Amino acid sequence: MSFQQGLSGLNATAKSLEVIGNNIANASTYGAKAARAEFSDVYAAALNGAGANPIGIGVNMSAVSQQFTQGNILTTQNPMDLAINGAGFFQVSDGNNPVTYTRNGQFKVDRDGYIVNNQLQRLLGYPADGNGVIQPGSSAALQLPTSGINPNVTSIAAVEMNLDARAATTAPTAGPQINFTDPNTYNNATSMTLYDQRGQEVALTFYFQKSATDTWNVFATANGTSVSGTNVAPTPLTTMTFPASGAAPTAPAGAITLNVPASTNAAGAATLAIPGVQLDLTNSTQYGSNFGVTNATQDGYSAGQLSSISVESNGVVMARYSNGQSKPAGQIEVASFRNPQGLQPLGGNAWGRSFTSGDPVLGTPGNGNLGVLQAGALEESNVDLTGELVNMITAQRIYQANAQTIKTIDQTMQTLVNLR
Repeated sequence: MSFQQGLSGLNATAKSLEVIGNNIANASTYGAKAARAEFSDVYAAALNGAGANPIGIGVNMSAVSQQFTQGNILTTQNPMDLAINGAGFFQVSDGNNPVTYTRNGQFKVDRDGYIVNNQLQRLLGYPADGNGVIQPGSSAALQLPTSGINPNVTSIAAVEMNLDARAATTAPTAGPQINFTDPNTYNNATSMTLYDQRGQEVALTFYFQKSATDTWNVFATANGTSVSGTNVAPTPLTTMTFPASGAAPTAPAGAITLNVPASTNAAGAATLAIPGVQLDLTNSTQYGSNFGVTNATQDGYSAGQLSSISVESNGVVMARYSNGQSKPAGQIEVASFRNPQGLQPLGGNAWGRSFTSGDPVLGTPGNGNLGVLQAGALEESNVDLTGELVNMITAQRIYQANAQTIKTIDQTMQTLVNLR
């Protein structure tokens, strides 16, 4: 008789309870993964092999394997919270020790602009240059920009509209070709904002004057200053000629060059000249319906300061500025492993790679078999609390049963001793 079987059962069950207790303790830990105790039976063998009727000598804990199933995604109000929906790990590093891997996306921005976790490890990814172009290749710690964005002078503008074919001719028969203060000398007007090299706004106003059937003169002013000619004797910027069908104009056939003069804005500040603006009016029509502008675009903008940061599902970190512009500040790189259960738990919601896990497969979210990112969300622990409580009750019963086998063997041996 041996106490070995019952003792090994007590030890194994105690370890199983420790695993269950650790799972329950981390039921509310973001990014935590449940562990499972795995056991194997133990047999003794003679030198020439096992006997005909081998009897086991107990149980042994073979491994504690973590279950990398997807946890629930919980939305938060923090735009720096990130969750991976699918396979993959965030890569974080303190710059000295090897890279560690985590599913916990509770990130913040430190005083130097780096994206860090609670252990002050920096999130790794691909940086972007000053123009917002991602530089793929070797990953580095992602650092958010602190400077603003420079202004951009307008070089391209386009107006899409319909001019009313039913409108009467308004071109004066004598005197100046148009009087900007007299609505009787033109049919319609619309405005758009351009930007000079300093990012100052220039109010550009177009005036459309029907001079004959299917023919329209286009005049323009910049902050009230005539773009072509003078305010006293303005001249048309261009003349639009439409076919009888009213479809796209036959003239001008393409973009025209618009040279915006220096002027003074409404606040009294001097604005710079904007030469060589390519103005496209070719998407205009002349149908028998009311005048209406359906689109007016231009590529200039003023200077802006960083106002917010957002992360796209593909890991691109977008910097948004007060002038409405945005550009990438980097892209998060994630890693996957062929055998994630081979990763070594390091604590702090992190794992380290090992020989068993294999080398990481690196990529951007959404590529290959990598999951996508969800900003403003966190992945909850995948611990099934109800299942763990049931497992605890089962382990408790097994512990009691193993203790009972030891008690029974003790009583049997005591009986043998009393036979003398």
